[in-house]
Amino acid sequence: MKQVQTALLVAGAFCLTAITTLAQSEPVSTASVTVTLDLKHPGAAIPENFIGLSFETSLLLPNENGWRYFRPDNQPLINLLHTLGVKSLRIGGNTSDRDAKQLPGPADWDSLFGFAKAAGVKVIYCLQLHNGDPQVAAQTVKYIMDRYAPLVDCFSIGQEPSAYPVAKVDNRPESERMESVTHQTFAACAGEWKRFADAIIAAVPEVKFCGPGVHNDSLWARKFIGNFGSANHVALITEHLYPGGAGGKVPTPEIGRQRMLSDDFIKTYQKLHDGFVPLAAANGLPYRLEEVNNFYNGGAAGVSDTFAAALWGTDFMYWWAEHGAAGLNFHTGDHVAAGSRLVASKYTAFFSIANGYAVRPLSYGIKLFELGSHGNFIPSSTINPEKCNVSVHAVLGENQNVYVTVINKELGTNARTAKLVINLGDNRFADAESMRMTGFANAVSPREKTVLGEDEIHEDGSWYGKWTALASASGRDAEASKFQVELAPASAIIIRFTK
Repeated sequence: MKQVQTALLVAGAFCLTAITTLAQSEPVSTASVTVTLDLKHPGAAIPENFIGLSFETSLLLPNENGWRYFRPDNQPLINLLHTLGVKSLRIGGNTSDRDAKQLPGPADWDSLFGFAKAAGVKVIYCLQLHNGDPQVAAQTVKYIMDRYAPLVDCFSIGQEPSAYPVAKVDNRPESERMESVTHQTFAACAGEWKRFADAIIAAVPEVKFCGPGVHNDSLWARKFIGNFGSANHVALITEHLYPGGAGGKVPTPEIGRQRMLSDDFIKTYQKLHDGFVPLAAANGLPYRLEEVNNFYNGGAAGVSDTFAAALWGTDFMYWWAEHGAAGLNFHTGDHVAAGSRLVASKYTAFFSIANGYAVRPLSYGIKLFELGSHGNFIPSSTINPEKCNVSVHAVLGENQNVYVTVINKELGTNARTAKLVINLGDNRFADAESMRMTGFANAVSPREKTVLGEDEIHEDGSWYGKWTALASASGRDAEASKFQVELAPASAIIIRFTK
């Protein structure tokens, strides 16, 4: 599928080779790809708060030792969010709503927003709708807004109401609680949403809402826009997306990794986008994917926790940024909801350890995006006759540098090295530097670390990645308008061009 991509010029031709995976150590074939960039017509800017994370509401509660996860002195987590460029923090998940066993209170909110201020993030906060009380919701919003309004983005009412049980007692198997055959109708929930919204608006007239917060259901989004989008303090349309479906239904890790980096996932993005984004735009409403990851119910073992997730995460973020999203929030945390249960998270970006956080591959994909996403897209066209599974994304930075990110998503024994020719059409950019993102794509292995810019993201949240100078090569054309990149399978690189 043709995607909007971007970049700029360079002073020479050069060749870059990224480290391949252990399973791909034998010689591999190559495929030629030509990308032509339209540098004269830069496109839309990527929102500054595009990068976000999502956590379960239950994480606001103190643990057995009385410690809260979100607290203003949790410096390793604050460092990590700064390193990743996170500007949006969404609090929700199943433990915010139908599966809530205990809702947070004032001390929990004080700790959360103390953390948010220290971390420099704004909060999207989910309120309980299923079996909830509109007056409790109104009191929650009033407490937060009276004290922390500058740190609030918006409030959602209900977590995935499309998956609410039809019966009063939810006896469905966990595996069916997000399946389309069990979905609740919009009409059955709309009245309750309006009742809660009216109570909250009466208590806090300046409140802003977002919604509908359903999983991969454009019909709900369209109806939400039609019923509530022109009034009712709705400021943002939100959707959730786990394009791979249930993690437990992945036949094998190999199949899961291939699917995650395939056009099948992209078709899912496109279908959801086409189903509601045009209507949101027509009504002047931005949209955000406030809860996302690759496979739901905590992810797929040997898939969501591998380097393949880093490649997927970068490409996923660029796809939605190129399609006008205001941002997205990767659902993460040590434990996440799978139906009514909390399970160890396989798709998490990082997990807690004694002195900080162990960073998983997905965080590297987020960081790679962050490095090249401060600026405006530039459109491009691609000639890819051999259908190599490669993506090129480029941005004209706010500092007038050019950042080109290349991702080779080919995996397995038949994966190919991409031989790219990038047609820039300008010779004013004399210097080029790069960072490579490498890892072990086919399994989780303590012997193989994910690395970006020759460094890991450390347990205290710090990262000291280096830009490596790329020597100019001989044999460039007269206009110095083209350069070449060789990129091995299952690897990525970002190139920075400066004048």
